[in-house]
Amino acid sequence: MNILVINGPNLNLLGERQKKIYGHDTLEELMIWLENSTLSAKQNFKFYQSNHEGDIIDIIHDEREWASGMLINPGAYTHYSYAIRDAIESVKMPTVEVHLSDIHNRDQFRAKSVIKSVCLAQVSGMGKNSYLEGLKILLRKK
Repeated sequence: MNILVINGPNLNLLGERQKKIYGHDTLEELMIWLENSTLSAKQNFKFYQSNHEGDIIDIIHDEREWASGMLINPGAYTHYSYAIRDAIESVKMPTVEVHLSDIHNRDQFRAKSVIKSVCLAQVSGMGKNSYLEGLKILLRKK
């Protein structure tokens, strides 16, 4: 299976920012860990990170033919990016929304996701294991 993994704004600062919330791993370390997990052995990955909404939309559009599933951590775009939501809906790619922190038990504004309704599932609050759980969900749908 070809898996597209998109990480949104500020995730490039993992390992530096709010370690108690987001953990000590850098984004690169997290993606290497995911790619090297036993569950990932027969999967092909493409990893992207952007702090720009339009770039994320372009990646979704550009990779729609290659990818058979997507994990997306939209970061703060989770709460208001109808444009990313519409891009996911438009490409009809099985998608799982993932978050390192438990977005439902943080600031009130973080609990709402405009992305969730076009995804197979939302996984949050499991640290880096949220990505692995999201991958399990994608693999069950193939």
